[in-house]
Amino acid sequence: MKQKQLELLLQNIPPPDHPKPEWEQYHTPATIAADILYTAYAYGDIAEKHVIDLGCGTGTFAIGAAILGAKQVTAIDIDKDSIKIAKQHAQQHQLSIDFHTHPIEKFDIIGDTVLMNPPFGAQKSNLQADRRFLEKAMDNAEVVYSLHLEKTLPFLQKMITAKQGNITHNKTYEFPIPHQFHFHQKIKTQVKVVLLRITS
Repeated sequence: MKQKQLELLLQNIPPPDHPKPEWEQYHTPATIAADILYTAYAYGDIAEKHVIDLGCGTGTFAIGAAILGAKQVTAIDIDKDSIKIAKQHAQQHQLSIDFHTHPIEKFDIIGDTVLMNPPFGAQKSNLQADRRFLEKAMDNAEVVYSLHLEKTLPFLQKMITAKQGNITHNKTYEFPIPHQFHFHQKIKTQVKVVLLRITS
């Protein structure tokens, strides 16, 4: 499957029905998700690998990884409603994905690759959530692909180095934030995010 075909397929996966601000549930756009998935595929981190989608939301990365030939796909999210949507789309495409519904702190499955768009950790109720996700991802896989606010990169570099990890690839995207929560003042805002490929 070509990247554009995958992007069109991922566009059919909806965001959560009732996103919660305290969890910073921002749906990864299909254009960005497909680009990340094909980057991981090109590095040899998807095909015949056990891929984990940490904080999977409605399943974009998990479904994409399964389509691109992952040997096993495990997806976890705290939101039962999002998992329900993800399961429905996986079943529609006859994809075998192992879904879990609980906080990441209780997740102890080890895989080869983690793909994730974690909370940015920008809300007071969710401060440093990005750090918790990244620490868990590095503990559970040797290769991690993770999206973060670009302005947090200096801090993340120090943290990754402290955990004896290496950033082997990074790429910046313009990430659209829709007006979905009461504190949003604009119809849509673009924020700079950076994709990190981390090995440990």
